[in-house]
Amino acid sequence: MFIDQAKIYVKGGTGGKGCSSLYRDKYTRYGIPDGGRGGRGADIIIKADRNLHTLLDFQYNRHFFGLKGGNGSSKNKKGKGSPPVIIRVPCGTVIKDAKTDCALRDLDKDQEEVIVAYGGCGGSGNQHGKTATDGSPGEEKELILDLKLIADVGVVGFPNVGKSTLISNISNAHPKIAAYPFTTKSPVLGVVTTEGYSFVIADIPGLIEGSHRGKGLGDKFLRHVERTKILLHLIDMSGSEGRDPIKDYRTINEELKNYSKSRPCAQGRDKEVYPHTKDFAVGVDKKAQIIAANKMDLGSAALNLERFRKVIKRKVYPISALQKTGLEELIEAIKKKL
Repeated sequence: MFIDQAKIYVKGGTGGKGCSSLYRDKYTRYGIPDGGRGGRGADIIIKADRNLHTLLDFQYNRHFFGLKGGNGSSKNKKGKGSPPVIIRVPCGTVIKDAKTDCALRDLDKDQEEVIVAYGGCGGSGNQHGKTATDGSPGEEKELILDLKLIADVGVVGFPNVGKSTLISNISNAHPKIAAYPFTTKSPVLGVVTTEGYSFVIADIPGLIEGSHRGKGLGDKFLRHVERTKILLHLIDMSGSEGRDPIKDYRTINEELKNYSKSRPCAQGRDKEVYPHTKDFAVGVDKKAQIIAANKMDLGSAALNLERFRKVIKRKVYPISALQKTGLEELIEAIKKKL
């Protein structure tokens, strides 16, 4: 199951107690304070791991607590510090504070990590003539983990235009394929290899008019194209679903534009407020696009393509994902653009 968002609670470990102790022997009349300080509580660390691909684990395990630091002891012995608690997440996870909705860190590289809750400091011992104190409590936070897939190419388009068929024929991915809309309910990643060169392509579930407002879960899907380098805009040129290819093209681009306006980068806040968040740097509507006209094996596709080229006036790659025609030229175009 593909889960791309989760809410968790983290709490750093409490610091150990400081020790109150007096050293005495037959030569020491009043005793010498020798209580050691407590150990530091455990930090909570979130670390990116390229071997993970979903946040499914956090559906069942949402609470993470750091261990308490060791207590100080006599003879000026400091308590043992607790080892950190490491939470592993997929690469591409954005960590947000649930209360402020502030992005704390964007973990887009393997083994990149961030401390999200510090453990408490150990209490002071009485070794320096001070009163022994308890350790301080660790930080506690509610966090939102937001996974955004990292891919070179994102395939966008209306439902049932042939995105899953295309990806299954050019990559190692095997998404579900059926003759009804919204067959793909979650993004699917595949690797395309050609003549010693490879790139990652993402099959994004179908978009519809109003997707930027969440219609058809469109806003949940659109965030997965924020990290892609280019977009592959797939269009049903045959109009087999009763839609006009030109209107489809304009509608999807309008949705991308409206979605970009709703992101933090549209307000110029990404670098100042979120210095570690890199995924908002370029709006999805500004990304380079390659247009592919699919279903060219159907009768009315040729006439629609001629009309489309006259109106849109952009390079279009005619293909048939089902018949596997035109795919080599399309892959070569993607390779050059990347």
